[in-house]
Amino acid sequence: MESQNVWLLPVILFWPAVSAIFVLFSNNDRLIKWGSIVASLVPLILSIYLMSAYDYTAGGMQFEVRAPWIESLNASFHLGADGLSVPLIFLTAVLSTLSIYYSAGTIRMRVKEYFCMFHLLMMSMFGVFMALDYVLFYVFWEISLVPMYLLIGIWGGANRNYAAIKFFIYTLIGSVAMLLAILAIYFVTGTFDIIDAAAAKPFADFPPDRALLLGSLVFWGFFFGFAFKVPSFPFHTWLPDAHTEAPTAGSVILAGVLLKLGAYGFLRIVLPTLPVASQYWSQWVVALGAIAIVYGAFVCVAQTDLKRLIAYSSVSHMGYVMLGIGAAANVLTPEGQKAAMETFNLSQQTVMDSAAMAINGATLQMFNHGIITGALFLLVGVIYERAHTRDLSLFGGLSTKTPHYYGLMMVAGFASLGLPGLAGFWAEFFTFRGAFAIVPYWAAFGAIGIVMTAVYILWRIIQNVFLGEYDPHKLHHWTTVYGEEADGPTDMALFEKITLWPLVIGMFVLGIYPTFILNYFNGSAVSILAYIQSLYS
Repeated sequence: MESQNVWLLPVILFWPAVSAIFVLFSNNDRLIKWGSIVASLVPLILSIYLMSAYDYTAGGMQFEVRAPWIESLNASFHLGADGLSVPLIFLTAVLSTLSIYYSAGTIRMRVKEYFCMFHLLMMSMFGVFMALDYVLFYVFWEISLVPMYLLIGIWGGANRNYAAIKFFIYTLIGSVAMLLAILAIYFVTGTFDIIDAAAAKPFADFPPDRALLLGSLVFWGFFFGFAFKVPSFPFHTWLPDAHTEAPTAGSVILAGVLLKLGAYGFLRIVLPTLPVASQYWSQWVVALGAIAIVYGAFVCVAQTDLKRLIAYSSVSHMGYVMLGIGAAANVLTPEGQKAAMETFNLSQQTVMDSAAMAINGATLQMFNHGIITGALFLLVGVIYERAHTRDLSLFGGLSTKTPHYYGLMMVAGFASLGLPGLAGFWAEFFTFRGAFAIVPYWAAFGAIGIVMTAVYILWRIIQNVFLGEYDPHKLHHWTTVYGEEADGPTDMALFEKITLWPLVIGMFVLGIYPTFILNYFNGSAVSILAYIQSLYS
């Protein structure tokens, strides 16, 4: 299989770069927009083929490509995909295509630069999910900062400069910490290859106390790099500003994909490479995840800006990811497993099954959060294009005026609060099923967030925006999505519906049959845990 498809990952990775070059040499805005839409379909189609060609029953890395790159650094061009990265590559392609299509109907200023930045951003996100060399991983990680910084700083809202600089500085601080951790791994193992470095068991030959100290320093270097990106509480403060000021499609990609890069780093690098340090500090990861769930949900209740509310909901929902990862990390080592078995009177099989379920919940939440929150930010953009405000106190009674918009917001909102039958339910269910067996007290605390999520979705969004009587005096100035004056709120345009329909369909499909994605994630979770177990055998 690998020999027949070695072309697949490089083509998906570099096609957006080719698209960006096409945009740079084009001067017709209409050609740039439609050419970008068509070009984005290529990695989307190939990512669908990638999912169908990947053998999740066999698991492991497939479609690997390895070639010399910077020999003086011992860095190689090493790409690969497994059950963790394949769905995330697909998610990136889907959200990128939909965002580009939506942008074609809404972006009117500096069109060439906008779509060029979007293609480069797409390439960098693909690169992070494919890279199996630390240097390559870091290069694509850093590249993703620049396009998003420019998208916020040029096409953002009134406070775009402040939000863009804050986003860049926060994430750059995390990147520097991660770079130091990467160098430490290289000095100990002698390789930049992510798989080989983990197999070399860094610090295993050191005395136990020194190994734990050095492993912990490297762990926290990676932690800060990835936690700023997630963003984990309390490193989240850049996120609401970035989301609020970013253009709609920028918010979709920021929430739908860029936040997942940090969580992906924990699962791809930290757990397999530093299992002892991960287990030792796991309670901190669990605590920060549970606090983020509850804190983010409570802050959402207090918001009056619709987009800022959805931004804080990302802090809350990404807390589930950290809770699941932390719960699994708690039982990575034999000592951690023994402690869980004795404390809660569980068998080793139950403990490891719970760890796998916690990882499944975290990874499924990464995917589901992408489609749900991506849809919510698109829906915020729909109303903002018409009302030019996101103040929740100025709306009301829109259910009768904009029924299609109301219906899509209801589905996305209920999926976000975890209603059974929609995508959000299964991610939360698996996360808590795994976490309650390992860290029950923190899991119980995090469950408060489920209740508060229902409060802000039903009260702050559904009731404030759609229910009650429509009062034309609250917001008397309306336009259409095309900027024309309108007598009142107008329902969604066709291109807006087309953008939202695939995401809404995905919410129903994954709510009814999550196995479609879980087949990939579960194989990856089992492989990660089995690999770490083999280090101690």
